[in-house]
Amino acid sequence: METELARRLGLRDSVVIGLGSMIGAGVFAALAPAAGAAGPWLPVALAVAAVVAYCNAVSSARLAARYPVSGGTYVYGRERLGAFWGYLAGWGFVVGKSASCAAMALTVGSYAWPAHAHEVAVVAVVAVTATNYVGVQKSALATRVIVAVVLAVLGAVVVAGFAGSHAGATGLGAPVGVYGVLQGAGLLFFAFAGYARIATLGEEVRAPEQTIPRAILLALGIALVVYALVAAAALLTLGAGGLAGAPDPLVRVVEAAGAAWLAPVVRVGAVLAAAGSLLALVLGVSRTTLAMARDRHLPGALAAIHPRFQVPHRAELAVGAVVAVVAATVDLRGAIGFSSFAVLVYYLVANVSAGTLTRAEGAPARWIPILGAVGCAVVACSLPLGSVLGGLVVLGLGAAWYGVRRRER
Repeated sequence: METELARRLGLRDSVVIGLGSMIGAGVFAALAPAAGAAGPWLPVALAVAAVVAYCNAVSSARLAARYPVSGGTYVYGRERLGAFWGYLAGWGFVVGKSASCAAMALTVGSYAWPAHAHEVAVVAVVAVTATNYVGVQKSALATRVIVAVVLAVLGAVVVAGFAGSHAGATGLGAPVGVYGVLQGAGLLFFAFAGYARIATLGEEVRAPEQTIPRAILLALGIALVVYALVAAAALLTLGAGGLAGAPDPLVRVVEAAGAAWLAPVVRVGAVLAAAGSLLALVLGVSRTTLAMARDRHLPGALAAIHPRFQVPHRAELAVGAVVAVVAATVDLRGAIGFSSFAVLVYYLVANVSAGTLTRAEGAPARWIPILGAVGCAVVACSLPLGSVLGGLVVLGLGAAWYGVRRRER
């Protein structure tokens, strides 16, 4: 039975997979709840999220170059800090990104057929799982087409927002403090976390020592520019109050700006963006599941590689089944908060791991992992209380399972 993946992805495909994970999530799902927390200070929250994401990206890039295999921070934590910390990072990633996958599937449903959002979400998960099953190159090709279309749609939204009417902009109606800005940053971090997909595909990237760091930083930089433009156009057109209360904020932007004819185009773009994010997210979760199965933290059968398609097919089917169940039952905004908390814990482990690298191993500047770790901890604790408590419970259950398995061995 084969257990090694083929290196088929270059720089362009790696950047596109990272963008596919970020663009849909941030613009069509996280912008509205972040505006509800940060109000008119949304650009500041975006900047805070971007700084934390940059530190995480640099730390992840240096670690990925050092350990170019599937698994991401699960591998980095295991190698640098010990088996438990690697396991905790992997567990946080799998459960957090499973929630992200459900959020993206629900975004597809909310824009495509609001009255049957959950049913459409399940269908979307099945379609994406089937696409990933037949090979990572086909997934990268599909993501490339989706990203191109979505960027064109977002460009139209930005132009309409800046050039149209701003008479309907409304305020949030309540003062916003530092806590609100940090909570907004935590919710927006959900949108930036897509660059991790590149690191988790480390075993399928050509020349990973050079390709992975460049791809991560390129994808993050492009996403930041897009987010900043769209957020500015949305605030200018709707105001913080209008943006916070919108279930479909970018549709509301073009309608309020006087370009209602663009609304159907934006809806199609939202569906494609969320589908692209879902495509890349399921890809990353399945690779971390593969790595954990190889180490027997998850059932060993999930480590199998398909002899024809060269993908971890059992892991992908298992992830798809879990995400489909979650998408059929959860609330979109709750999924975003829970996902952000779990993934911030994942990157906390990544930054601490990067802090142990030596100069000869390609260590980043010392301040980067320190600021990244502190930022992850502060922003995670600033998320809504329900998300924090839910995240702690699930991480605690994962830690307990690790203890049980260790005793059995």
